[in-house]
Amino acid sequence: MTLAITIGWVVALVVLLSVGSALPTDVHWWIWTCACGAVMGLFGLWYVPFLKRRRERIAAERAAAAESQFSSGYVSRDNGSKTVSSTETPGNSTRS
Repeated sequence: MTLAITIGWVVALVVLLSVGSALPTDVHWWIWTCACGAVMGLFGLWYVPFLKRRRERIAAERAAAAESQFSSGYVSRDNGSKTVSSTETPGNSTRS
């Protein structure tokens, strides 16, 4: 889908550049709109596969970590939260 939209922006840019002298001066901003659309599409074509590979790598690392925890019998209760519960610090309430 990203490729089709990017091609559309590039075609529109080529058309506008080919008739650029015939365009009224108040619609020349469309040339920059098409150029930005094409550049953002090219960025998306590069970034989406990068993002998918990164997510797959992170999922594989988490699966390997989970497998090693279950094989050793130890299960961590740490959920990654940096907040402190009021039950962990007696006498210090976190309520307002």
